[in-house]
Amino acid sequence: MSDIKIVIADKDSVGYDMDYSIYEELGDVTYYDDKVTEENAKERLAGAKVLVINKSQITDKLLDDAPDIELICEFATGYDNANIPACDRHGVKVANIKGYSTPSVAQHTFAMLFYLMENLRHYDEFVKSGAYANQDHFCCLDIPYSELEGKTYGIVGMGNIGKKVAQIATAFGAHVIFYASSGHSDCTDYEQVSFDELLERSDVISLHCPLSDRTRDLFNAAAFDKMKKTAILINVARGAVVTEKDLADALVEGKIAAAGLDVLNPEPMAKDSALLQIQDSGKLIVTPHLAWASTEARVRCLEEVKLNIQGWLSGQPRNIVN
Repeated sequence: MSDIKIVIADKDSVGYDMDYSIYEELGDVTYYDDKVTEENAKERLAGAKVLVINKSQITDKLLDDAPDIELICEFATGYDNANIPACDRHGVKVANIKGYSTPSVAQHTFAMLFYLMENLRHYDEFVKSGAYANQDHFCCLDIPYSELEGKTYGIVGMGNIGKKVAQIATAFGAHVIFYASSGHSDCTDYEQVSFDELLERSDVISLHCPLSDRTRDLFNAAAFDKMKKTAILINVARGAVVTEKDLADALVEGKIAAAGLDVLNPEPMAKDSALLQIQDSGKLIVTPHLAWASTEARVRCLEEVKLNIQGWLSGQPRNIVN
């Protein structure tokens, strides 16, 4: 073990059930459950060369108070909170991780989709209420459901997660089309279409794109007007890709059939969110940003960060973004 000082912050964002001791062979490690901030940076980061974060916001002032920091590692793929210009000004490198959550996010995408497609809450409550046991007929078909096979499955963003979702949708017999949220994609395995065509043709649309100027509020009232009334929207990308008030209106007015959301804007959910008006779980399911967080994905997350630190210590840095 080296004597380099490493600070692990934001443990509450990754989970207390994880084994953080894997970092202790790398150096002298200090752990914090919460964020590193401008107010506590001088105390917490004194002498530290490596800082690991998830939601902590890096600023020039924070780095001014932590002059020994040389590497910031993200417990995440996204690194907007690392403030790359500020890190560049202070000579601090930033490393992220990629691909660790792909199976988890893809699985959650279909968990929400089938919950909505088959009205599972309705039928679960029908049985548990005793209504099924008290009827003569062997089944209940009061809310019909459809198959994914033969449907058109639209994807926004054909990165690692988008491709995994496309493979699964294809296995269920759906025809996959996609819109390149960056404006360009080299993927030729699936049919690439314009955004308007995606809206008009898709029976299901799931979002797997980063948040950018091109994707912010991409799904707004105008987009919902172009979608099929029977369409289902799944957002496991970023909350701000969807205009929440417009989505709530679209669901209430029947412009689309249903939506499943794992991401919101802001997070945690706004106390006055228009989505809270929709209590029908056949129309809307919202989960609290957990699609990425299977146990296996979080283990991979910690292991990838460890590899990033090891690479930097050995002079072979990996996943550096600046």
